[in-house]
Amino acid sequence: MLPLPALLALTTTVFLGCLTEVLPAGLLLGMSADLGVSPSATGQLVTVYALTTALTAIPLTTLTLRVPRKRLLLALIAGFLVTNLLIAMSSSYSLILTTRVVSGALTGVMWSLVAGYAMRLAPPGLTGRALAVAMSGTPIGFALGVPAGTALGELADWRWAFAAMALVTVPLLVWVLVVVPAVPAEPAGPTRPLAASRLPGMRPVLATVALFSLGHNVAYTYIGPVLAGMDVAGMLGAALLVFGCATVGGLVAVGTMLDHHPRAVLVVCAGMTGVAIVLMGLSGGIHGLVLTAAALWGLAFGGAPTAFQAVTALIAGPTADAAQSLTIAAWNGAVAGGALIGGLLLPLGTSLLPWCAAFVVLLPLLFSRRVVLSAPVDRCRALR
Repeated sequence: MLPLPALLALTTTVFLGCLTEVLPAGLLLGMSADLGVSPSATGQLVTVYALTTALTAIPLTTLTLRVPRKRLLLALIAGFLVTNLLIAMSSSYSLILTTRVVSGALTGVMWSLVAGYAMRLAPPGLTGRALAVAMSGTPIGFALGVPAGTALGELADWRWAFAAMALVTVPLLVWVLVVVPAVPAEPAGPTRPLAASRLPGMRPVLATVALFSLGHNVAYTYIGPVLAGMDVAGMLGAALLVFGCATVGGLVAVGTMLDHHPRAVLVVCAGMTGVAIVLMGLSGGIHGLVLTAAALWGLAFGGAPTAFQAVTALIAGPTADAAQSLTIAAWNGAVAGGALIGGLLLPLGTSLLPWCAAFVVLLPLLFSRRVVLSAPVDRCRALR
């Protein structure tokens, strides 16, 4: 039986990390007006966050491998409390940007920590399900957190959204202290991430992760301006809500497929996401098409992060903790790249963003056969 109370505490931690990272996308227009900067500059709050996560995930994960897991988890949650509270209280774009750098570094360690923590808490044969439970914080963040934070920012002020995230960490700290069992640290090895990158099948998977995340974030970071360009800016909240709710369904679907088709899931997620973004670009602001595209997009995206981490763990085996840092670096480097590229394309016209995003998301299909065949099925089964 899965240790659900402990896993749900990890789920909440993932929810907090996901929401901290992507919430500025839903608050972009309000933050821009209040801070006196352009939407492109506000979008770089996502860029610098993700870039920091990408650059620090591998070295900080390696440096903290000797730290007891529970102690490290508590420190990371406390860090989210401080950084989100600082952002909520600040009126300086520069200070907020600096604080986002610190938050990004915390998140890089958090993603690697939680994945390994969840799998080590699970009984034999249930590690995949434990990972899916812990990582469900990501689709829940998109389904509930981003729409709720966006609505709170529209009804009151964007600062209240960050203040609410800070408040969530207080009961979470108590929860982790009470229900999450301590897990001993792993022996640190500075070359372990590099060794994991050379495993058969790892590089095609990392390329798929990077391209998927890059294309997704070119469009998602600037979904507000894209909808405004279609004269349906008022649909932002509804589109984010539909997207987020659909991500839950995506996670459930991926969870049922991972045990039997762990690598093929990556191809399905990329293909469906590309189709959804194309549909968004073709919608012309028609409400039904916009919401349909958002639903399909969310369904495809919902299980993708869990699938990426699960396949990484299956390939890496004993070096799974170190390998997770490679996936996190690839994902968040692409988040930063997507926000940056989207910001550069934005002045050229919002209609351009969906097409560029779809092109990049669909690129992994060109080498999908390598992704599917690079990690033999018998190897994956042996590592479960």
